[in-house]
Amino acid sequence: MKYVKQTCIITGMTLAGEILGSVLPLPVPAGVYGLFLMLAALISGAVKLESVEGTGNFLLDSMSLMFIPSMVGVVECLEELRAVLVPFLLIILASTVVVMCVTGWTAQLVMGSEENKAGKSKDAGRTSK
Repeated sequence: MKYVKQTCIITGMTLAGEILGSVLPLPVPAGVYGLFLMLAALISGAVKLESVEGTGNFLLDSMSLMFIPSMVGVVECLEELRAVLVPFLLIILASTVVVMCVTGWTAQLVMGSEENKAGKSKDAGRTSK
């Protein structure tokens, strides 16, 4: 019964996201609305983590199985994809490098700003003595 309740909560958030996606005139996927609704509910305490954790972990553990139909579709269209395979792989490689670089630079920027804040608070403590 516990997992039925958890599944209903997750499904309810997904359904609310679908409704928002059809009502709001923004180019945002309905799933994103559902994720933000779940995040807001978890942060606000309206939904406790324990009340969705079990089913959420199950869905995460079985996520790789959900990609099998997509991969079968790709294999079926392999002949059509051969013509664009090299440009496609180059784009994937380039975008991966860009994402990794931007992520690294962002992490360095955040860590640097946190170190500056920590240094300023130590300096403020020294000058007040």
